[in-house]
Amino acid sequence: MAAKEMLEKQVPRSRFFKNARSRAENIINNPEKLQELLNEADQKAKIKGKGLVGEAREFLAAAFRLLRAYATGQYRQTPWKTLMAVTAAVVYFVMPLDVIPDLILGLGFFDDAALIMWTFKSIRADMDRFAAWENGKRQAAGNTNTTYRPDAPESGHSSHGDA
Repeated sequence: MAAKEMLEKQVPRSRFFKNARSRAENIINNPEKLQELLNEADQKAKIKGKGLVGEAREFLAAAFRLLRAYATGQYRQTPWKTLMAVTAAVVYFVMPLDVIPDLILGLGFFDDAALIMWTFKSIRADMDRFAAWENGKRQAAGNTNTTYRPDAPESGHSSHGDA
């Protein structure tokens, strides 16, 4: 089994992710706490998020947008289970001490990327619906730039700057 697949299975079972999930439960219904989490995640993504590439980076940026839309009441069609999974993944991303501490240069984001991809795989249909909502909103506003596109080829860069 490759290291990536092994991490995708182990990280969600770790005590660190259980802690992140517990914190997410306290954050998700409080728009102010959710915004604080997103601000912290934005800062970390700007400074250290370049270690995430491809789909992991795209999903993390889409997760930030989903949670912002939820916190502001713009988008409420996401199931509770999906909101919890996304919030817990973002909490885990901002935690400096986790399965592989972020302080370990070159390795610290492997577990973050693995958890992000595991989360993405488990909620892909809901994220696709959110992407469709975003695209519809963007088209209605006359802006045709795309962001998260589940079927787009991996480009290695983000077209939206959130992560």
